[in-house]
This record gives sequence, structure tokens and C-alpha cells, in this order.
Amino acid sequence: SMGRVVHFEIHATDPERLAAFYRDLFGWTVQRWDGPMDYWMVMTGDDALPGIHGGLMRRHGDAPSDGQPVNAFVCTVDVADLDATLERAVALGGSIALPRQAVPGVGWLAYVKDPDGTIVGALQADEDAS
Repeated sequence: SMGRVVHFEIHATDPERLAAFYRDLFGWTVQRWDGPMDYWMVMTGDDALPGIHGGLMRRHGDAPSDGQPVNAFVCTVDVADLDATLERAVALGGSIALPRQAVPGVGWLAYVKDPDGTIVGALQADEDAS
């Protein structure tokens, strides 16, 4: 079965400043999540229309400098078995950028680098993850 892109993430040096930017630019609703992490939920439109929602989080480390390769939103793909997906990513020449971690009430998340060094998220849904 195919893995569907189900979420994107924007990494922000100043989350409130970027939240205001995306609200004003695209009309998105951006509001701080009431969960255990420093996170803002991004609603991009009506659930009845095609598209996905995302999130905004505080960046760890420095913002990418000018002249460096493109840095963009991180997309996350729905997977049935996160551990098997991580093993397959490594076997295919990728690497694990951030190991499996719980997103409480949502599932198990990890970030993979493809063979070119581009990051993609993989999420195994599990409401009991903690």
C-alpha cells in the first residue's frame, strides 16, 4: 500500500512571528497546541477539500544560511509499521535523522534522511503512544 503525506511541519526560530506570517499570507489558522510539546497546529483549510494540515515548532539549532541548499517544510508520511519503514530506509541507502519517539495521543514518529540528505517524517498512528 502507498504511504500518504498526512502532515507537514514548519521549523521556526520565532514561532509566534512565523505563525503571524502564515496567518496573514495564506489565511491559515495557527494556534498553540495544548499538548505536552511546544507546538502550534496549522489548519490550512476546510476538511472537506483536498489537502493536509500541519504544524509549526521551535527550530533546534540555527536557521539555514543563504547560499545553502533549499530548506523547506518537512512532510510526514503515514506508515503501517514504523520500525520496518526505518529498517527499509537504511537498507535503501538512507539514514535515521531522529529515532522513533512518541507523539502522545497521535502515534510514533521518526525522521529519515534520504540518500541525498533530505529529511522526511514517518508516522505510525497509535492513539496509545506515550
